[in-house]
Amino acid sequence: MRRLGMKGLGMKGLGMKGALTGSLILMLAAAGCATSGDVSAARAESKEALRVAQDANEKATAAAADAAAARAAADAAAEEARKASEKADRIFQRTLHK
Repeated sequence: MRRLGMKGLGMKGLGMKGALTGSLILMLAAAGCATSGDVSAARAESKEALRVAQDANEKATAAAADAAAARAAADAAAEEARKASEKADRIFQRTLHK
């Protein structure tokens, strides 16, 4: 079974800000001479995109924690099942020797 780590799940804040800033600059350069209204609108969209990305990162972190807890519970259940199976085998072996 392959384990998923946190690497690749979340987005780094600085990387996301850099990407958003870069896309904002490219968008403004492509538009030519932007008005202050255009810049304000682009900033607002950029802030919203950053908020959505941060929200997704928080949800991914929570999901990874839930997955780790589920894995620990599954491991504990597997150990209990192994012990129960060994006990049943010992009981069965005793009945064979009687």
